[in-house]
Amino acid sequence: MQKLAGAACLLLAAGAVSATGDPQAGRAKSEACLGCHGIPSYNNVYPTYHVPKLAGQHADYIVAALKAYRDGQRQHPTMSVQASSLSDQDMADIGAFWESLGK
Repeated sequence: MQKLAGAACLLLAAGAVSATGDPQAGRAKSEACLGCHGIPSYNNVYPTYHVPKLAGQHADYIVAALKAYRDGQRQHPTMSVQASSLSDQDMADIGAFWESLGK
């Protein structure tokens, strides 16, 4: 009986681990991102800065960056607004999409 209870606890704990992203769902959720991050060598006009390429970036990095923008740990007016309405699953999906594009 203890083994069964232990196995049940492990299964419940596994469900608490963050969900993996769906690249297909992430593509739809990345439409706004493509306007800047989908253009090779794109520079923003004001303030002038190089917009980072996201294709092939590791999904965990993208998720961490989006969470930091959402939570105010990273500062960028546009990115903070974009990330503010994203759920953790949205971020996982977006990260999976960009990672799936390869380098």
